[in-house]
Amino acid sequence: MAAFIGIDLGTSSVKLVLTDEKGQVLREAGQDYRLLQPAPGWKEIDPETWWNATADALEVLLDGVSREQVEGIGITGQMHTVVLLDGDGRSIRPALMWNDTRTKDLIPELKADVQDTNVSYLSRVLSTGSPAANLLWLRLNEPEHFHRLAKFLIGPDYLVYRFTGVYGTEYCEASTSSLYDLLGKVWSPVMRELVGLPESVYPPVRGSAEVAGTLLTEIAARFGLRPDVKVIVGTGDNPAASIPTGCLGRGYPVFSLGTSGVLMFPRTSPDFEAKGKNILFSFDSSTFYTLVQGVVQSCGSGYNWWNRDILQIDDINAADKEIDVDRLGENELLFYPHLVGDKTLYADPAIRGAFLGLGTDTTRADMTQAVMEGVAYGLRQLTEEMHLTQESLTGLRVIGGGSRSRVWMQVIADVLNVPVQQLAGNAGAGYGMALLATYSCGVVSSLENISERAVSVKARFTPRPYNAGLYDRNYQRYLRVYRALKDIYA
Repeated sequence: MAAFIGIDLGTSSVKLVLTDEKGQVLREAGQDYRLLQPAPGWKEIDPETWWNATADALEVLLDGVSREQVEGIGITGQMHTVVLLDGDGRSIRPALMWNDTRTKDLIPELKADVQDTNVSYLSRVLSTGSPAANLLWLRLNEPEHFHRLAKFLIGPDYLVYRFTGVYGTEYCEASTSSLYDLLGKVWSPVMRELVGLPESVYPPVRGSAEVAGTLLTEIAARFGLRPDVKVIVGTGDNPAASIPTGCLGRGYPVFSLGTSGVLMFPRTSPDFEAKGKNILFSFDSSTFYTLVQGVVQSCGSGYNWWNRDILQIDDINAADKEIDVDRLGENELLFYPHLVGDKTLYADPAIRGAFLGLGTDTTRADMTQAVMEGVAYGLRQLTEEMHLTQESLTGLRVIGGGSRSRVWMQVIADVLNVPVQQLAGNAGAGYGMALLATYSCGVVSSLENISERAVSVKARFTPRPYNAGLYDRNYQRYLRVYRALKDIYA
């Protein structure tokens, strides 16, 4: 039986998964590594560290496995991180990470330079960690490295290069680099002039399901794999995680209720007037989607803070036993969930959370319920600011650790007043890439069928008119909290 490998190159570790042709997980492996931090706010890593960690984890993954069965490899990982290579394909200096903030003083001027150009919309997404900003920093601060630059790659593209010897990237990584014209689907000449790099330095852009190449002879021999093993182009980690859920391929809106809450859904074209990040995506360089992504930064982390740090409850699912689902919405206590600031709604890193409406009759269960409701209100505001209609939200799929709570799922259904699906199964980024490799290698005939092999609907939650009505009233109060907090802490 054929086997497929998915590789997820994360910020602090690489995670590998081996699946069979039916999408069943056979084995998993991983390897941690550390970033370099040579100055405050600087985050770097030697790309060789990635390669060594991947190689070690791959040996563990394949130990005792019939390696002749491996037919395809899919690679995903952190977005934005820029790798700098010379004419021989060797790294010039450590890669500049997505969470590096050394360019903070360059961003205002760079945004101003983009205004009044045909890519003025990029000014809304330019930030520290953007490849555009980091390449400009390199030119201004390390000219000796800048002049040696023959090709840049983004994050997981480097592993594709090491496996195949082929340079390239894909539409997701390109479109979030602040170097790419999403509307024209080309590397932006405006940004090329601002950064000061010739067109030859930019990698070709291809569809995520296209085959980048097969294994280099020496790589195949090193790992005991067939040299005709296909390595697909791949994509960024968030799009990769959305593939098993049916977001990409079947069009479902998906909310990942993890440490942060990430809302993803596909559009046929970008909407630069709406909140959220527009990510260009294509499986085949023919059909294009705009994957829109918005974030409530403190979701599962806020829930864990309340239960583990404050209440010191290890079993955070115990809350489901304390809360009366039939009376959801009757609790007028409000919780403002933005404990660590906000990116999408207000772009305000200084805002913090709050409980409002506390009384001597307030119970622990009331406060726990309010935390769940506050996150759901934040999600509802996110959907409205991202111009999502209730109709387009129908069938919202929820994944992540928080989705295991049936109470939380019912809260979300009532607050949004839409049916919600709780998913069961693996929805990780590496797993998504292993599944996509099955399609690229011809095992799965349709992109639409990929998600059916990965996840199933564990439970469905339907909004209830009485509870939805109560939540609608409380949500209107919730919308006034931000302005009040800004006035208080002005």
